[in-house]
Amino acid sequence: MSAASNYLEAKLLDHALGTTTFTKPTTVYVALFSGSPASNLEAGTLTDEITTTSSAYARQAATFASAASPGGTATTSATITFPTATASWGTVTYLAIMDGATAGAGNVLFYGALDSSKLIETGDTFQIQSGNLTVTLA
Repeated sequence: MSAASNYLEAKLLDHALGTTTFTKPTTVYVALFSGSPASNLEAGTLTDEITTTSSAYARQAATFASAASPGGTATTSATITFPTATASWGTVTYLAIMDGATAGAGNVLFYGALDSSKLIETGDTFQIQSGNLTVTLA
């Protein structure tokens, strides 16, 4: 993942500098996006999230190992498997780590482009193997 959202940056600054406490999410979720949504995700706009209408798309919970030091890097500690698509999801180009399970809602924490985009057609399953999703604060 290449970037923390404006939302998360402000929350972390406030927390670290003692102005406001940031309560961590109980669970974080991976959301999938199409197009070139970097500026939308930075601003917390979720209009490019894969549609949920008759496609079986749903955000998936993610677990991460404790961040490695030095470097501030955390990787997923379990495989993330999305439901089998019951209709085309189109081409997935980005993903985001979110603080809620509901598609189209919640706050973007981190986001980034996939190494290579992936077309998800009816019957396909999108999966991220354990250790293959990395978040870095630099």
